[in-house]
Amino acid sequence: MDWTAIRLTFAVATCTTAILFVLGLPLAAWLARPGRGWRFLIEAVVALPLVLPPTVLGFYILWAAGPHSLPGRWYKVLFGSQLPFTFQGVVVASVLYNLPFAVRPFTAALATVDRKLIEASWCLGVSRLATFRRVTLPLAWRGILAGLVLTFAHAVGEFGIVLMVGGNRPGVTRTLAVAIYDDVQALDYTAAARSSLFLLAFAFTVMSLLHLLQRRTLRA
Repeated sequence: MDWTAIRLTFAVATCTTAILFVLGLPLAAWLARPGRGWRFLIEAVVALPLVLPPTVLGFYILWAAGPHSLPGRWYKVLFGSQLPFTFQGVVVASVLYNLPFAVRPFTAALATVDRKLIEASWCLGVSRLATFRRVTLPLAWRGILAGLVLTFAHAVGEFGIVLMVGGNRPGVTRTLAVAIYDDVQALDYTAAARSSLFLLAFAFTVMSLLHLLQRRTLRA
């Protein structure tokens, strides 16, 4: 087992999940509000990674963050390095690629909250932020948790977007999925089988917990 790759994989997944919780939840709350006639455009943008090949998304990330682009030059001025082929670059790519896996479950969970309860809280003088924290989140927490679990699990298994943006730098961008690819290329099927079994067991456990959580949500 490549434990360095495993640690790096879970570090990327943890950072991705945390960032999408902070950035994706406000976006999902906005999408869940009624009366947005043109929000289908934003929903389409959010859902694009579901249908785009990882290589296409990875290409645009490399193009946008490259040394000849304006964002790439700004990043180099601020941090003194390029974003591609770094841990930070892998995290950025993972966040963009996992955006729909977080925002869509968040939006579905927030949309199920009874609008009358939210409006009653506003009528009582509670601010929108406090209402969201005290009313909306407690009622939608199971769906939000399901989105976080799904995002984390999907980030652990990423391959194409990681290889495209991060390359294959041991200890820096070489995640477990990339390590499996390397083992197969080197005809080391024993190592590939061990790592694949680890990911299979992890994915099965996560999906079992996710379906159990969804069943309890429906019963509630």
